[in-house]
Amino acid sequence: QVQLVESGGGLVQAGGSLRLSCAASGRTFGNSAMGWFRQAPGKEREFVAAINWNGGTTYYADSVKERFTISRDNAKNTVYLQMNSLKPEDTAVYYCAAATLFATLKAGQAAYWGKGTLVNVFS
Repeated sequence: QVQLVESGGGLVQAGGSLRLSCAASGRTFGNSAMGWFRQAPGKEREFVAAINWNGGTTYYADSVKERFTISRDNAKNTVYLQMNSLKPEDTAVYYCAAATLFATLKAGQAAYWGKGTLVNVFS
């Protein structure tokens, strides 16, 4: 069992940056692939980024490549999403997710979800 709590969302002007954090509890964090998803108003939830258990492999949605960076600190049971050059279309609730397999997150699925944190980018 993994419990996930996101933080770091907020209101930011276009072009700015935010760093989201996801604190995980549970004995299996160090063995889990972690990811971020987002859901914009009126749209379906979509994949943003994923990282494998040791941080050696990452994967991004095309819409955020070169702007967002996912990382993790297994000693702190925390995964991060550094978001730079934010655009109004990045406005969404961002969800942290965990899965046993990295491929599961890449496929848009997850075993565990956080409750989300709102990112609002204004122009």
